[in-house]
Amino acid sequence: MLDLKQQIKDYAFKNGADLIGFASKDRFYGQDPRYNPFSIFPEGNTVILLGRRITRGTLRGTEEGSNFGDYDMFGYRWLDDEFVAQSCYDVVRFIEDNGWEAVPIFPNPEETYGTGMPVDDGKPAPNVAPDFAYAAVACGLGEIGMNGEVLTEKYGPRQRFQMIITDAIIEADPILEGRICDNCGKCAEVCPLGAIDSKNLKKVFICGKVMQVAKIDYSLCKKCRNGARTNRLTSGSKPDRLAALCNRTCVCSLEENKKIGNTFENKFRKRQAWGIDIYGKSVSIDG
Repeated sequence: MLDLKQQIKDYAFKNGADLIGFASKDRFYGQDPRYNPFSIFPEGNTVILLGRRITRGTLRGTEEGSNFGDYDMFGYRWLDDEFVAQSCYDVVRFIEDNGWEAVPIFPNPEETYGTGMPVDDGKPAPNVAPDFAYAAVACGLGEIGMNGEVLTEKYGPRQRFQMIITDAIIEADPILEGRICDNCGKCAEVCPLGAIDSKNLKKVFICGKVMQVAKIDYSLCKKCRNGARTNRLTSGSKPDRLAALCNRTCVCSLEENKKIGNTFENKFRKRQAWGIDIYGKSVSIDG
């Protein structure tokens, strides 16, 4: 008889998930209540993070500069709202069918916190928006790279996540050892806006794992015309950068250096990358 954890994993993969990780409650001790998933479900014991890949071909039109709309659907809107959400909902139903409560959590931006009044003294204001980057590390799925995005061993930055909090006690996955990001700095080098400061690195500590993340000027990222998207949930939040030049270059570097598992017959970048500067002018890109 399979244990509950293996049953959940099997069911998740059967229903379209590409990634799944588990973290115990103690890995979130001390986290700011505004971003702690257990502020939403205090009796919960386990966080489950589900991911589905951004297929590499979804980035092709952006890489060539010839089609931006299909990434918006298959890599962003539909992927979040339909595909990952369906996998998350299906797994929630499966857990509840096994007698445990399960809370599905959508990856709302942390900037949406504080849209309501605390319901009691000592409680955080709604809406608590769990930190998904923290959870990805805590669940053993990956790390935060120099460019500020979550990187996994299988897909690099090419995935989106949704979360489940359950009162079932499930063994946590080990924290990822070693590094995926080698701090090559190519993400910073190719940015036509100079938004990533590779010389200004901050150490980030999560569950004993130490990562170095560059200082990023997100006000410049919001002006990026190189594949970044305005956050569709709130314009005041950080933009979506997963199809931006910096992250596409990260994909290239990770593949070339065999740092990720999802590999292909041909290179992703087949010609010199295009770039547009802060003034809307085409610039030469090395990398």
